Amino acid sequence: MRIVAPNYRGLFLALFATFVLFGTSSTVVGAALPSILADFKWEYGIAAALMAAGSLGNLVAIFLAGRFIGRLGPKLVLGVGFLLDTLSLAFFATTSQPLPNILLYLALGLGQGCLEVGVNWSVLRMDEGGSGRAMSLMHGAFSIGAVVGPFVMGLLLTARLPWTSVYRGMALLLGLLMVLVMALPLGRIKGSETESRAKKLRLAGPVRWLGLAAMLFYVGTELGISNWAAEFFVRAFGYGPALASFAVSLFWGGLALGRFAIPFVFRRTKPRRLLIALSILMALATASLAGLGLAGPSVAILAALAIVLAGLGASCVYPVAVTLVGGAYPDDPGPAIGLASAGGAVGALGFPFLMSAISSSRGVQAGFAFYAGLAVLSLVFCSALATATSKTS
Repeated sequence: MRIVAPNYRGLFLALFATFVLFGTSSTVVGAALPSILADFKWEYGIAAALMAAGSLGNLVAIFLAGRFIGRLGPKLVLGVGFLLDTLSLAFFATTSQPLPNILLYLALGLGQGCLEVGVNWSVLRMDEGGSGRAMSLMHGAFSIGAVVGPFVMGLLLTARLPWTSVYRGMALLLGLLMVLVMALPLGRIKGSETESRAKKLRLAGPVRWLGLAAMLFYVGTELGISNWAAEFFVRAFGYGPALASFAVSLFWGGLALGRFAIPFVFRRTKPRRLLIALSILMALATASLAGLGLAGPSVAILAALAIVLAGLGASCVYPVAVTLVGGAYPDDPGPAIGLASAGGAVGALGFPFLMSAISSSRGVQAGFAFYAGLAVLSLVFCSALATATSKTS
C-alpha cells in the first residue's frame, strides 16, 4: 500500500528533507549550550531568554500560519519559513552580544513554525487514504535531524573545530532546499472546505482542552530534556562539552527508534493504551535521570541509558495524542489540533525561564527534577485525554 500518490512523491521527499533540517535546527543549540555559555560568558538566564524567544516565534507562527494557510497556500508559508530560517542561521552566533542572538533565534522560531504548519498541512492532504503513515514518516524525519545535529556538533567539538560551523552549513542547505521546494508544484495540493456545523463541533467537549494541557507539559518535558541534556551531563557527570553533546543525540536516538518502530511492533495495540504506557515510561525515565544526577559520575552509564529510555517513552506521545484529539472532531479536526500544538508552544516558551531560575539558584540537577515533575503532569493529562476520547469513539 503506497504512502502517497505517485504525483506527490517528489514533493514528499523534498518536504521530508525539510523536516530533517527542521529537526536539526531544533536541537543544535541545546547540544552546543555548554560551549555557548563558556565562550560567550552567558548566564543561564540569557540561555533561557534565547530558548524562550525561539518558542515565542514558533507559537506566533503556528497561530498565524495555521489560521491563514488555507488562503495563502503552502508555497508562501513554506517560502517565508525557509527564508527566515536561512537568514537566522547564517548570522546566529556571529557576535557574543545576547540581544542580536535572541532576535535571530526569534526569527528562527518564526521560520520553524511556518515550516511545521506548511509541511503538516501539505502531508495531510497528500495522504489520500487517510492512513496516517505519511505523517508518521514525516515526523520520523524530524527525529533523524534531531539525532544528526547534536552528533555533528559533538564531532566538531571533539575535533576542536568552530561549533558555529553547524549553523552556517545548515543555512546553506536550507537555502538550496528552499530553491528546490519553491520550484515544485505545490499548487497541486488542495485544501478542503468545512461546513458551518463543523465550526460548532469544534467547540464541544473537553477533549481539546485536555489535548492542550497534555501537550503543554509533554512538549515542555521533551524540549527541556533536549535543550538542557548537554549542560546536565557536564555538571552532573563531569562530561566535557564535546562528549556531553552526544547526550542530546542519545535522547533523540531513543525517540527516533520509537517513532519508527513502535507503530509496527505494537500495531495491534490501541492508541489510548499506547499513549498511557509511553507516558509512564517517559515519566519514570526522566525521574530516574534526575535522581542519577545526584549520584555523580559513577552512574554516568546508567544516566545514558535513562536518557535513551526517556526518548523512547517520548517518541509517540505527540503523534498519538494529536491523532486522538483530531479523531474527536472528525468534521473539522484542524482547530482542535492547532489548540493542542499551541499548548506545546506555550510550554516551550514558559518553562525555560523556570528551569533557568531553578538551575541558577540550586543547580541544573534540581532543574532536571523540575522536568521530572512536568513529565508526571504530562502522564496525568495524557491519561485523562485517553479516557475522554474513549467516550467519544
